[in-house]
Amino acid sequence: MSVGIGGSTIEKQLAAITPWAAIAAPIDASERADRLEKARRLTRDAGAAALLIGAGDSLRYFTGIAWGASERLVALLLPVDGRPVVVAPAFERDTLAADLKIDADVRLWEEDQSPAVLVADALRQAGGDTLAVDPAMPFVFAERIRAAAPSLSLVHAAPIVDGCRMIKSPAELALLAQAKQMTLEVQRRAAQVLAPGIRASQVIRFIDQAHRAIGAPAGSYFCAVQFGRSTSVPHGLPQDDVLAEDDLVLIDTGCRVDGYHSDITRTYAFGRVDADQRAAWDLEHEAQAAAFAAVEPGRPCEDIDAAARVVLERAGLGPDYRLPGLPHRTGHGIGLSIHEAAYLVRGDRTPLAPGMCFSNEPMIVFPGRFGIRLEDHFHVTDDGAAWFTQPSPAIDRPFAAS
Repeated sequence: MSVGIGGSTIEKQLAAITPWAAIAAPIDASERADRLEKARRLTRDAGAAALLIGAGDSLRYFTGIAWGASERLVALLLPVDGRPVVVAPAFERDTLAADLKIDADVRLWEEDQSPAVLVADALRQAGGDTLAVDPAMPFVFAERIRAAAPSLSLVHAAPIVDGCRMIKSPAELALLAQAKQMTLEVQRRAAQVLAPGIRASQVIRFIDQAHRAIGAPAGSYFCAVQFGRSTSVPHGLPQDDVLAEDDLVLIDTGCRVDGYHSDITRTYAFGRVDADQRAAWDLEHEAQAAAFAAVEPGRPCEDIDAAARVVLERAGLGPDYRLPGLPHRTGHGIGLSIHEAAYLVRGDRTPLAPGMCFSNEPMIVFPGRFGIRLEDHFHVTDDGAAWFTQPSPAIDRPFAAS
């Protein structure tokens, strides 16, 4: 019988959760100033006069403004010399004042005015005609700015944005570590509420409540709960699975701490395990370990994906993305975005460097039968890698002893 699976209730587990005690410090003003200076240097190196960042995770990274993108332009214009300019709707004045964490020249626009003209005017005042544009900014905004300044040249800002955000500071690593450790504890408690007949939707609600109780105010950022054959579909099916004896269980979930993400997957047995499932789980565990062991500064990201695939192909799976085998990349960068550069996938030759953070999840899929995904995260160190959370020990003992 599996250890740590079942035997409790949703009510008991929620009552036992206490708020997380080891709270990581938020990003401070000094670190935000360093980010802006690095972005200025990279913008200058790119031959641009200024960097334009739209609403979303990168705007939060540089300014503290945690707003999602909408049809209204909200942006940071960062000249290589001079004060940052923040452009936003006038009716958001008070919310902006509460969220803005940097000193900036705030330029507000009314609903019948063009924010693109404000950006173009600010860029002219900065004395440049080349603008590096946030890769996540909607095309329509870039085109409106180009129309407002016909002589303007636009260049891709991905090297600038990724050059800043890929390398995490000690403060960022601490926030990521807290989020991931909180989610692992929620995963451990979710396993204990399982019982025959429970629906995936009930487990999803519990995980959201547990994330809130442990210290993530917004609850789960996402949650996938899959039982039995549904585990063979990497992102699940549009159905509400019902747990039966001897099913495999796959739970993938995460939360945010001060904007920084967790994303942890566990696959384990609810009851008996057949020989094929155990062998596949052990192979997944081996592939995950091989990817981790391959990490060293200077190696291209694609090498880590290759290390996991060698293990799987040696066992007769694949090759490449063929099934049964690994249908997707081995891992993704993570930070303020749940998926961000760089990526552990063939073709991404970004050199690994200390401070980079990645998922490690070389999922194995047997179509129509079952799938195994173990997902933990690591950060690159000076001489290899360090886990944020310890990998699962066994298919019938999914959580290490605390």
